[in-house]
Amino acid sequence: MIEGVKIIPLRKIPDERGTIFHMLRSSDDHFTKFGEIYFSKIYSDSIKGWHTHKQITLNYCVVDGMVKLVLFDAREDSPTYQKLMELFIGDDNYCLVIIPPGVCNGHKGVTQTALLANCPDVPHDKLIENEMERIDPHNNNIPYRWDRVDN
Repeated sequence: MIEGVKIIPLRKIPDERGTIFHMLRSSDDHFTKFGEIYFSKIYSDSIKGWHTHKQITLNYCVVDGMVKLVLFDAREDSPTYQKLMELFIGDDNYCLVIIPPGVCNGHKGVTQTALLANCPDVPHDKLIENEMERIDPHNNNIPYRWDRVDN
């Protein structure tokens, strides 16, 4: 585990009409505040990342498909500095992943397509210069390879 990262199991409520997917409520103990919500579609084997926020806490949930989510603690003052965390989230592991500022994250599509919802606690604002840092997924100082591993 990485200090400050939370994984919250979520409920799916199916019936003959379809399924309700819970994500985040203002009454949840782990809810801080609402910034915005957006969705990101990821194609199979596509990598989005790395990136890290300096002020924004992310609330990720994959509502359709599967994603490999990888976190790297880049906070020098953290007890888990330079630790990696790999999660597979979505259909087979429906959960909310809370990612604090300073933790790098990237994700890779596992299924043909996947739909990731993000509800950050602060809106992304292009006027906030240098709030987010983008890092090349393959050429960086993060000790992680995105290759598929078959054991």
